[in-house]
Amino acid sequence: MSTNSIFNIDRPMSRMKDEKADERTPIPASKILSLVPSLTELLFDLGLSELIVGRTRFCIHPKESIDSVPIVGGTKNPNLDKIRAIDPDLIIANKEENREVDILQLQDEGYNVMVTEIGTIEEALFVIHDIGWTCGVQKKAKTLIQNIQDEIAKTHSFPERTVAYLIWKDPWMSIGRDTYIHSVLEHYQLHNIFSDKTRYPKTSLSEISMNKPDLILLSSEPYPFKKKHIKEVGEACSGSDILLVNGEWFSWYGSRMLRSFRHLNRFRRGLN
Repeated sequence: MSTNSIFNIDRPMSRMKDEKADERTPIPASKILSLVPSLTELLFDLGLSELIVGRTRFCIHPKESIDSVPIVGGTKNPNLDKIRAIDPDLIIANKEENREVDILQLQDEGYNVMVTEIGTIEEALFVIHDIGWTCGVQKKAKTLIQNIQDEIAKTHSFPERTVAYLIWKDPWMSIGRDTYIHSVLEHYQLHNIFSDKTRYPKTSLSEISMNKPDLILLSSEPYPFKKKHIKEVGEACSGSDILLVNGEWFSWYGSRMLRSFRHLNRFRRGLN
């Protein structure tokens, strides 16, 4: 995958509902509410902390600053009355993280909702650009994008390995080809055994065992896999190496991509 795209900082590039958005110069928001944990952290790292007026309870980074931001519920069940009381002039949402019914309700009430959609590394970089442009911090966003691309470029060529990446138990669930996690795995020549599926397919240990992946990665989120689960999975999939991994490395986009790719570069070298 090539991530060396040239970003023209003078124009927005998002799939926002308003298709004429790229014909206007944005008026930077003064009250920003984020319903997307990864992008809440991005706002802080772009120097916008004083403008953030609301977040979800799953927005946990940056740990040293996040507690000062009011919580408006969860990603799937935001409290619309709290949002109305805050009256933000920009709401950042995500097609996967948030419910369409909530997004449409807020848009119908006249709120400016920026709906992001991220299924690849490149799309994640474009969203950083979009938010930087929309919030008037284009230069900081451009620098962050370049730093992330520089880190990605340090990735070496590795022997190809097949992988099952598990995100849930009871039922067991993995990831399909149209997810950001899949894109990250592919970047490291880790080929998802569920690449013929979309979104987050249900599976079973017997199905995984039949596919004989070289690796089974147990993510720390959303299901908090622990060491005890290595034994359980290993008993059914004895031919695979099983590892616990930090889910944020694989699933958090935004500014966390920079530190995640640093960790992943070391992690992937250690698999050889």
